[in-house]
Amino acid sequence: MNTSKQYPAEKSVIVTGANSGMGRATALRFAAEGWHVIAIDVAPSTHDADENITPAVADISNEMVLSAAVGRVLEGKPRLAAVVNAAGVFPTSSLDSYDADLYRRIFDINVLGTLNVARVGAKHIGPDNGGTMVFFASVDAFAVSRNQLLYSASKAAVVSITRSLAIELAESRITVNAIAPGWVDTEGTRKGGRIEAAISGIPLKRAASVEEIAGWAWKLACEPSYITGETVCIAGGIFMR
Repeated sequence: MNTSKQYPAEKSVIVTGANSGMGRATALRFAAEGWHVIAIDVAPSTHDADENITPAVADISNEMVLSAAVGRVLEGKPRLAAVVNAAGVFPTSSLDSYDADLYRRIFDINVLGTLNVARVGAKHIGPDNGGTMVFFASVDAFAVSRNQLLYSASKAAVVSITRSLAIELAESRITVNAIAPGWVDTEGTRKGGRIEAAISGIPLKRAASVEEIAGWAWKLACEPSYITGETVCIAGGIFMR
């Protein structure tokens, strides 16, 4: 008797940072659209009730652990066709406050993690099937904020990685793009009243919802497109100021 789970989805997607905020919203959007979602996070899953989501615990800064986790959960599942790297950290830093440990934490997750997710994803997408990658950068890659010295630099690196990999993976028919959110209404940005203080400086006078950001990740990953190597700012006009 075959007791293996049958997935109605024809394609799988990796979504990292899938337990909260924009990553969670993105995982739920893909699942709602009928994709099989590999939901990766460093903590145990919050998606156990969704039949279209297979959780996996992995630290994206450790390629060996990430590769093993993805290989394990992809076995017997629909082919991997898309990768969305939403995982990231944004502790404050300045010239006075940063240290080597903080530098390594931010760059290991935001930059090395992006590279690891891309390499693991590209191996499973393969050189012939084609696919898409979407990385999460930030408006801070273009319009820097006070006390975000290392975070801004790490997200500028993600923008550069996006361009480089778009060229490198074009022969495999993999498009690579990024989104650069501005202020988004998440648990993290609500802490300490940060988001309320920022809204007055946003031309549209509101923060984005996590669902709006997830919609753009979905659009870049799933709609047929001639776009690759680009970073889309989703920031309510704040980048122009």
